Amino acid sequence: MNAQAAKEASFPEICQTGYAGLAVRFGDHLNEAGNRASLAFASEVIGADLDGVLEVSTALQSVLLRYDPLLVSPDLLRATLATLLAQRDWYAAPLPEGRVLWEVPACFGGGYGPQFEKACSLSGVSGAKAVAELCAKPLRVQAIGFAPSQPYLGELPPNWDIPRQARLNPQVPKGALVVAIRQIVLFSVPSPTGWLHIGQTGLSLFDPARDPAFMLRAGDEIALRPVSGAELEAICASEPFGGAVRRTLP
Repeated sequence: MNAQAAKEASFPEICQTGYAGLAVRFGDHLNEAGNRASLAFASEVIGADLDGVLEVSTALQSVLLRYDPLLVSPDLLRATLATLLAQRDWYAAPLPEGRVLWEVPACFGGGYGPQFEKACSLSGVSGAKAVAELCAKPLRVQAIGFAPSQPYLGELPPNWDIPRQARLNPQVPKGALVVAIRQIVLFSVPSPTGWLHIGQTGLSLFDPARDPAFMLRAGDEIALRPVSGAELEAICASEPFGGAVRRTLP
């Protein structure tokens, strides 16, 4: 077995995380199969309603379980998780049911995406080709993080494995599209970022007065639909959710 095969064979693995957490890791670098496994396994764990487990959350390639050590021992919980892991090939498992596809109008470049041309140069494509690649197919919400209801979307083609910037953008607006390392983040709140600001949507992903307050869940999908700046302004002025259309995935 070569070194790479041996490395891959070490996953999935179960790791103690802090005083009362267990992480199930499906890999150490982003790929579709590892993300699929994380989403599918988290759904299985939630459905199992394990004693002592207080919270189950997913990251790009892992699942975190927060537990009460007064209700369940870490050794017992670890053994239960190992049994669940052995039941199937989680890398090939179907994605959880109940996922949602949002079709979202998006404007790229200009004042709506001031670093779009830089991103195109780094990815080696023209502006038109970039928009075509970014909008070619729905992007999975691989994880929610950094801010409420904020999705990490991907995975983009290999040429979009572009680096973060050395300096932060002081702030991008709510609904901004930023790109780096084969992913797009759609900002739920105004925030600084080291990723390249390439476009804008009218989405309001987080609203504490709304039920549910979070618009997205890990495993949902977003299909970007390119529009002009004028079209986006008109859509945002007249349509809820920035013109986004919700569809239930099979």
